Amino acid sequence: MRSVGNVLIIVENLPVPFDRRVWMESTSLKRAGYGVSVICPTGRGFEKRYEVIDGIHVYRHPLPPDSSGLAHFIKEYSAALFWEMWLAIKVWRQRGFDVIHMCNPPDLIFLVAIWFKLLFGVRIIYDQHDLTPEMFEAKFRKRGLLYYGLRLVEWLTYRSADVVIATNQSHKETAMQRGRHAADRVFVVRSGPDLSRFIPTAPNPLYRWGKRYLVGYLGVMGEPEGIDGLLRSFAKIVHGHGRTDVQLMLIGDGPAREQLHNVAAELGVADHVEFSGRVPDDELIERLSTCDVCVNCDPKNPYNDKSTMNKILEYMAMAKPIVQYDVVEGKRSAGDASLYARGGDEADFACQILHLIDNEPQRIEMGLEGRRRMQQELEWNHQTPHLLRAYETALGRSDPASVYGAQVARI
Repeated sequence: MRSVGNVLIIVENLPVPFDRRVWMESTSLKRAGYGVSVICPTGRGFEKRYEVIDGIHVYRHPLPPDSSGLAHFIKEYSAALFWEMWLAIKVWRQRGFDVIHMCNPPDLIFLVAIWFKLLFGVRIIYDQHDLTPEMFEAKFRKRGLLYYGLRLVEWLTYRSADVVIATNQSHKETAMQRGRHAADRVFVVRSGPDLSRFIPTAPNPLYRWGKRYLVGYLGVMGEPEGIDGLLRSFAKIVHGHGRTDVQLMLIGDGPAREQLHNVAAELGVADHVEFSGRVPDDELIERLSTCDVCVNCDPKNPYNDKSTMNKILEYMAMAKPIVQYDVVEGKRSAGDASLYARGGDEADFACQILHLIDNEPQRIEMGLEGRRRMQQELEWNHQTPHLLRAYETALGRSDPASVYGAQVARI
């Protein structure tokens, strides 16, 4: 296939191909005829500094060890910017690129990209995975000087970009309002999973730990995710409602994992909760297939209202009914595939879980509705055309008779 241009994707928070969204974007662009290079950090299982995977050139760089505090963030971001610039120059010399595709967080990668735009006319696409000012506000429950600093670098990133890719409608509205981008230069590309990788399997009773019902959570074990609230809701199920026939499975890892172990013990539900840690993909599919109900416990706040959580789409891909709080983008994604507890009401969250546990026909119906929404609207195959149109717009290739248009038509 004739190349239609070269792309450099820069992502800082996860290694590739572990970052599923970035990898799906990379492979879709490769199939469309682009030459694709990716700059990302190293990570467990992804230590090679350079490799070619499925024709995609992956350059990885080290980051300082995980820590906390402002000094760590300054050290981490400074190191990341150094390596991103160094590797971007290396890629430019080796094969060049027509587009830099910046993936946040953080909103600092424009400091690398802007030089290639000013000096060589490279186009910039801003792929806004998160609203970092809202993320800061949700984590620290305040604004202050750092919040407005994040608003400033977000604005500078918007200003540097020729096109913005948003993960949902709320992010698109923000790009239009705060970023002053025209609607026809902001493209919604959801992080819908590839359904060929999410195929339900036979349940494995081992994950139920002798209980009749299994409730599952998938995601980061951090403070902002509200898992402590989920544990309190689960304690109401076990102790308040006397339901000792329910097991809770928490899949994932993060900085709050040990603290959450202690919370489970203090609440008297440690014997009903499994912390599985990160698991391989095959085991993840088997675990989710065994769940009767899946949950998203992110609290209702401005950040979560505007965010599409990948776990929601993955639950739907696995045909699992969902319980979550009444957050805006959660409703837009799941629709009738979910029940919605009142924001912040942990007792109501417990009641919604119990309602589904005790209504198998409704569980089945909601699970099928979620899978249908994925198949018809949300899975990655429906997102690829929006991604390619974003590139077409950034490069000014709107002529349907162009080579690029011909390549897209064959996908």
